[in-house]
Amino acid sequence: MTEDTNTENTENTENTENIENNVEVNEPVKKKNTGLRALIIVVVALAVVVGVSYMPLSKWTGGAVKDFNLLSDILPGLNDADTTSSGNNDVEGIDPELQQAMNEGAGGYQNLRDSVLADGRVALVDASGTIIAYKAASATSSDSVLIDIKPARVGDLVQIEDYTASQQGLQHLRAALSSGRLARIAVLGDSYIEGDILTQDMRELLQDTYGGSGVGYMSLFTDFPGFRKSVKQGGKGWTTFAANKKGDKAYMGISEHYFKPSGNATATYSGTSSLAHVDRWDMSKFLFIAPDGGVVKVKNGADWVSHEVKASPEVQCIAVPGATAEFAVSSSTPSIIGLGVWLESSKGINVDCMSSRGFSGISLKNVNADLCRQMAKYVDYDLIVLEFGINAMSSKQTNYSVYGKRMEEVVNQMRACYPNADILIMGIGDRGEKRGGEVHSMATSKNMVDEQREVARRTHSMFWDTQEAMGGQDAIVKWASSGLANKDYIHLTHKGGRELATRFVNALNHNLKK
Repeated sequence: MTEDTNTENTENTENTENIENNVEVNEPVKKKNTGLRALIIVVVALAVVVGVSYMPLSKWTGGAVKDFNLLSDILPGLNDADTTSSGNNDVEGIDPELQQAMNEGAGGYQNLRDSVLADGRVALVDASGTIIAYKAASATSSDSVLIDIKPARVGDLVQIEDYTASQQGLQHLRAALSSGRLARIAVLGDSYIEGDILTQDMRELLQDTYGGSGVGYMSLFTDFPGFRKSVKQGGKGWTTFAANKKGDKAYMGISEHYFKPSGNATATYSGTSSLAHVDRWDMSKFLFIAPDGGVVKVKNGADWVSHEVKASPEVQCIAVPGATAEFAVSSSTPSIIGLGVWLESSKGINVDCMSSRGFSGISLKNVNADLCRQMAKYVDYDLIVLEFGINAMSSKQTNYSVYGKRMEEVVNQMRACYPNADILIMGIGDRGEKRGGEVHSMATSKNMVDEQREVARRTHSMFWDTQEAMGGQDAIVKWASSGLANKDYIHLTHKGGRELATRFVNALNHNLKK
């Protein structure tokens, strides 16, 4: 019994020693393997960061995905001497069509420079000295309106600057509001107003005062049907054509989009209670062209109704009166060109949101004026607001004369398309950039605002300084920290859209009461 016990104890002791020895021998190996694995992970992660940071994503995706540099966030001092982190970022976000315009005859826009001419004017010239464009005209130049504009800011109000010869820049909108018919505003812009941000609150605030219902213009298809809060949109089967995607200019109106059925295409819309005045409306319109005729079906909250449409190169409209919270349109005729749907009322006011992501606005000079005048028989405008500029900026570009000249052409084209509309240029909102690990207003934002103001002056239009309305220099930092802007330091949140819309509508009402 004793012998067996001793033997068992001896075996246990040996096992314990072996276990202890194994721990002593294997533990350093485990530490070594763990350390090696951690090092491999760090190296791979760093390689991914570097690789993604230097990928020309904007070039590969045609501007759909912008270039970005993760290293600048990891190493705050990387860009101390320069606000851009790579050659690609020098033209980050610039509309490709504008980039081409800037390069035409200039040997690349990097070689453009200012030159003071003998007569005192400042011109934008290329490396050979060839004049590409003239810098913004001063207030005393012969082609400018000699108007002593009062300070834009009066207390909390940033006023609309009126550079029209008559000083009655809102005369068409004012007349429409007093006529008893529906007054229409079209806001044409980039991703700043995408998803009806900003414009949905402009619409609600104006309809609070002047009446009206519905969201106005709607596309026939969206890739992000749940993004808008002001309407519920659905459907399928439509092919989208845009101004930057080889769309036929013959069918390009100021929305810069049109749609064609692919198979049995359907678009549906329903009201929402998330904002006032958009849960119901009393007039639904579908504008289209049917070069070969065809069949279009519409549903106004009840049964489908078929319409045999005649073959015509002219714009046609199916208008369905009656209060409703739903509307739908459908067609399987492949040659039908859908120009858009309008959900509105017969009186009051409405605001159409027409956003084009990545656009600088200059492509509007190519829209078909004859088409627009045909559309105006059914949907005319009393005020057109041009909200662009963000996609024409870079941190190194200080002279925006080329952009300004193109936007002058845009204003002239808008007047040719809708001669009964007032024109207002909305300056860029404050845009941030990282410098030395901190975010500040883009250093060249003042240059862009100055050029936009001069475009308004030279074209005898109106101008509203959005950046000043937001609070001026570094306003975007405060807006982002308080939830009014996204952390990209460019785009507004819904909350921020509400705030900026309030300031804009206050300025608009101030001018309307003059």
